[in-house]
Amino acid sequence: MGTKNKHEECKDGRSTSSAEITSGVSLVRKTTIVSGMTLISRILGLLRDIVFARYFGANLVMDAFLVANRIPNMLRRFFAEGAFSAGFVTVMARYRENHNHNDAREFIDSISGSFGVILFVVTLIGVISAPLLVLIVAPGFVGEGGDLDLAAIMLRFTFPYLFFVSLTAFAGGILNTYGRFSVPAFTPVILNIVLIAAAIWLSPKLNEPVMALAYAVLIAGVFQLLFQLPYLAKIRLLPRPKWAPQHEGVKRAFRLMVPAIFGSSASQINVLVGGIIASMLPVGSISYLYFSDRLMEFPLGIFGIALGTVTLPYLSRLWAKDDKKAFRQTLDWSLKIAFLIAVPAAIGLFMLAEPLVTALFFGDVFDEYAVRMTALALKAYAIGLVGFSFVKILAPAYFAREDTKTPVRIALVALLANLILSISLAWYMSTNNIAGPHVGLAAATSVAAALNAILLYRGLRSTGILQHSAGWPILLVRILVACIIMFTALDYLNRPIEWWVDATFIERVIWLAVSIVVGMGTYFLTMLLMGTRVAQFKLRAD
Repeated sequence: MGTKNKHEECKDGRSTSSAEITSGVSLVRKTTIVSGMTLISRILGLLRDIVFARYFGANLVMDAFLVANRIPNMLRRFFAEGAFSAGFVTVMARYRENHNHNDAREFIDSISGSFGVILFVVTLIGVISAPLLVLIVAPGFVGEGGDLDLAAIMLRFTFPYLFFVSLTAFAGGILNTYGRFSVPAFTPVILNIVLIAAAIWLSPKLNEPVMALAYAVLIAGVFQLLFQLPYLAKIRLLPRPKWAPQHEGVKRAFRLMVPAIFGSSASQINVLVGGIIASMLPVGSISYLYFSDRLMEFPLGIFGIALGTVTLPYLSRLWAKDDKKAFRQTLDWSLKIAFLIAVPAAIGLFMLAEPLVTALFFGDVFDEYAVRMTALALKAYAIGLVGFSFVKILAPAYFAREDTKTPVRIALVALLANLILSISLAWYMSTNNIAGPHVGLAAATSVAAALNAILLYRGLRSTGILQHSAGWPILLVRILVACIIMFTALDYLNRPIEWWVDATFIERVIWLAVSIVVGMGTYFLTMLLMGTRVAQFKLRAD
């Protein structure tokens, strides 16, 4: 196999010189693009959840849909976003860097066919065994409420989403490797648009309105995959699937995927256990956790996931070039950005939990009690936002070096901690009538995420892969001072939940906007007055 010249023009017309690979400006620009596209998706996601809350509330039918939707999404993270990303993106980056275009195309054809067959078999099994799967992940649904049967029927439509969204992630992995970050980042918008349309337009026409959401998930999966295909054709990498499990690149990718599968399964077992416990809690608990998690995912998706998405292929190519200095600089830069954004975002979510939930979801069938329960869960999730963000950044540093075993061991430790805390906190809060038992599940998830991040960080530091640049102590002091001032400002503006419930929609929106602007303004103004400048966060290659 021939090695591509480092300054050769790719078939898609872009230069792949080493200057591009080590260019901090390029990485910042791509991260900004992904953040922007993700912002659009997250805004539409919030609109989707507002529609869900207003049309379906936090009740039995919504719980049933969330269970039916959770199963393919849990497996999606297992196949598409976890193990497959760890294996495929890393190997794909090597093919782009060290092989010619035809070799890369052959690898893509082989893995698309091999991976597609596995996905099809898994999907077929899932559709056939839908009632059993619901029974496993939500045993609390057993009874006379009918939620088990409803969830099983919906699962037969939502499970095939796994097939389409996994192939969509595969296409997105190719595009990300070739610098086309905006298309995969925009793709989730399609799911949100289809779900919103189904809830508003289709659900009133059905005898069981919530079934509209199940149909929409399947339709959106097809549209998401079709949307990305023209962009693959544009760079001449549209897959021509063939069954070739013996291909060298496929075997290498699957070897990396196997330990990553256990790592992904560990995190998804956390989700599974949380769902099992939540299904046994009072009706609405699953919905409270869902709506609060969606609000926590908003800043996480815009910053943490965006950074992780761009960083993995970038770090993989740097490691393939044996440019360890640029690798360390990029990782250190990512952590600075994460600290700068995630810490104040966590404080903001905690302080504005009731205003956010009330302004976005309160009304129609989403009542004051649902607001209180959802806000409590959001506060528990907010505590773990920094941990969630750091995992998204630190894990790619292992995957890029083709080390998928270490994150697995760490994930298993976090899993055990989450299991113990979920059961004990849910039981303690339930027996002592504190907040709500579902809050214990959210708190356990946050603690487990923090533990995961700490162990990942310690592993990178102990091996010398992560080396901090100068300026970290003063940066941390500045962030601490700015966060204290922001906290004080938000506390001053804080109003009791009764005010938010009694206020008009316009009053809620205006006061929430004022609180957000004041919070962000005090934070960044304080950072500015203490000498922090944008230029200090530029990634430079020496």
